[in-house]
Amino acid sequence: MNFIKKIFSGKADESVHKQFVRFGKGEYRKRALLSIWKTKSIKVKSSFEFANDFVNFVSELGDASFKGNIWSKGELTGLSGKKKEGKIVYEADKLTGKQIREIAPKVYYFLLNADGPGIKLRIKAKLPKPGKGENKIDDKFCQLELDEKYYSKVKDDFFWDFPDLKKGNIEHTFIIKEIILPKGETDYAKIRELAKRKGKIVRIANIDGKEVKKEVEFEA
Repeated sequence: MNFIKKIFSGKADESVHKQFVRFGKGEYRKRALLSIWKTKSIKVKSSFEFANDFVNFVSELGDASFKGNIWSKGELTGLSGKKKEGKIVYEADKLTGKQIREIAPKVYYFLLNADGPGIKLRIKAKLPKPGKGENKIDDKFCQLELDEKYYSKVKDDFFWDFPDLKKGNIEHTFIIKEIILPKGETDYAKIRELAKRKGKIVRIANIDGKEVKKEVEFEA
């Protein structure tokens, strides 16, 4: 389940919290961009925010092999990495879906490509620069092409709240109204990492030419 669906389902967890650590109070438009185009195959594209969700989603589909960079704060068994920006960057080659699911709780960013029968995932190898405005968000940071047999799974995870569709574009506005600091913590780095964001998510979609707008309060 991707982080936006978790929020709308009232199931925000640690993976959702990680998405908002870099945000202060304010309104952030055109975030978590997502699109789908269904013809003889299914093409799904997104901005950076969905990178981990795309990788986790593909890991559940079948016999796909993953390759690329993994950012983690802790050590990952069987992989070699280098320290960078307070985390460890690992180069991975031929990881299985099972291995992805095993290490996922320790991972900050999956910047991986994947290939398998009817599966092609491409994610850019470098993290986007922080502070980019709404008009500079890369809506093709993640690109997933799948056999049409996977349509129901794609729809259930990423477009769960809409009827069957052939073409759709979705963007989200993050409205952070309050930052809830952890009680009793004095270490600034830990405060920044543990502080929760409270506010609202606005989901704005164009589904087969029909505009739809939904919103939900959240804390993560």
